[in-house]
Amino acid sequence: AGAETVKRAVQLDVACRFQESLVCYQEGIDLLLQVVKATTDEAKKQRYRQKIKEFTFLSDGKYHKQIRIEENATGFGYEKLFHEYLTEIVSEVWVEDPYIRQVHQASRHLLYNFLRFCEMLVKGPCKVKTIHLLTSYDEGSGRSQQMTALEEIKQSLSNYGVTLNIDFSSSIHDREIRFNNGWMIKIGRGLDYFKKPQGRFSIGYCDFDLRPCHETTVDVFHTKHTKKM
Repeated sequence: AGAETVKRAVQLDVACRFQESLVCYQEGIDLLLQVVKATTDEAKKQRYRQKIKEFTFLSDGKYHKQIRIEENATGFGYEKLFHEYLTEIVSEVWVEDPYIRQVHQASRHLLYNFLRFCEMLVKGPCKVKTIHLLTSYDEGSGRSQQMTALEEIKQSLSNYGVTLNIDFSSSIHDREIRFNNGWMIKIGRGLDYFKKPQGRFSIGYCDFDLRPCHETTVDVFHTKHTKKM
């Protein structure tokens, strides 16, 4: 019963029904702790403790979930990875990634990745009105191409009623994405976790769900608020 209550709490959290989820978290973990105390079988105790550890929930309402993407795994397109956190109330998004650039390098089309991420937001169930991008300048001759590409994305988004605010920093290192419903996603490789396709006409070139991934870790947090950059 405790495990089922905690699972229900996660579902409520995803739906942004925070007060209900808080009650479920507290009730579920209390039930599991009571079972641990009442159980004399050490093996069962260990299993129940593991169940509790599967959900990291702090008293101030913070939630943490970790997803590990294995080397060459498929099925992790942006829609699949982010869909459960992009609820209808999402209207503002913050993207911090120092490498939204280098479109001229055949192996790292990060500007195209950012464009695909924006396309997901435009067609999703959310009603995104503003996207904040914090990245770093490309080096050398690539800067002009970077600026041209970002301005083109900005103009294109405006046709859909979405404002793109772009800021640059030479000191950022973190890669994270925040939504104004409180969800924060940190991906070890940022948006660049897909491998280069074998060819321009190979399966996975257009559909990211079919493209093999690099090994990386995705950490999902909920903080009940989103810090603006």
